[in-house]
Amino acid sequence: MLDMEPQGLVEWLSTNINVNKNLVGNVVESAEIIVILLVLQLLIRKFGLSRVSNLNSRYRWQKSTRYILTFIGILMVGSVWSNGLEAITTFLGILSAGLVIALKDPLVNLAGWLFIVWRRPYQVGDRIQLDDFHGDVVDTGLFQTTLMEIGNWVQADQMTGRIIKCPNAKVFTDPVYNYSKGWFQYIWNEIPVMVTFESDWKLTKAILQDLVNTQYQAVAEEAEKKMRQSASEMLVIQSSLKPQVFTTVADSGIVLTIRYLCDPRKRRATSESLWESVLDAFDKHETIELAYPTQRITYTGQDIAANQHNNGEK
Repeated sequence: MLDMEPQGLVEWLSTNINVNKNLVGNVVESAEIIVILLVLQLLIRKFGLSRVSNLNSRYRWQKSTRYILTFIGILMVGSVWSNGLEAITTFLGILSAGLVIALKDPLVNLAGWLFIVWRRPYQVGDRIQLDDFHGDVVDTGLFQTTLMEIGNWVQADQMTGRIIKCPNAKVFTDPVYNYSKGWFQYIWNEIPVMVTFESDWKLTKAILQDLVNTQYQAVAEEAEKKMRQSASEMLVIQSSLKPQVFTTVADSGIVLTIRYLCDPRKRRATSESLWESVLDAFDKHETIELAYPTQRITYTGQDIAANQHNNGEK
């Protein structure tokens, strides 16, 4: 009967298949390590992660556990095969140099992943722009960052439904724009409202200011509070975070631009809410009229006389 002890299994394999005993021992020991780690991962997933109700936390723990166990496995298996490698050090050195040249891009992407894990320029759940890629981070892999695309043909930074695979190496070569990183988790949004020159623009501006204050003054106060709390981390020069309305003049009328802070993922919803409030308010005032491109023809006295003369001849 076959001895099921590991040492007996090694002896049996080396005898029956005529393979070096040390080689067989290393293979068996490596297989044991891999099996143990796989079972450990399954146990952690079943009995540990299943109790984490928050999906975001569960995802991060699952990814971290996989990376840690993989790293431990590489170290343990490597230690098994490290015995007796001194004689081929030169060969390994040449092989390593060749691999570095051939796998330059994957290695840079791997270094980018280490930088992302260490410095955290972004993490899962953040909305970012990296080079020409815009989207919400849904996964940070060893070589690529996965984004759920926003913008493009869809307005107001809403999702397009497409998945983008972005190389991690771009964190070294391109600026990372993070919409939701750190203490200041808001963006400025502006809505231009154009009224005719004949409209009561002062009344219009007062109405717009009142509407934006009612809806988004609380957001500004929360942002100012977080700014004061984080003054020791970074210097941001900003005179006021309160909602404001600015006045400019265009060809077709007077432009009153509403400027306010909002959540990056709610830009379209906040714009819709404000526009509906603006339209309802304008309906109550006959002195306010929205402007649009028009053409006007003005006749001088000579033009009128010539027109009447021509009509008389006819």
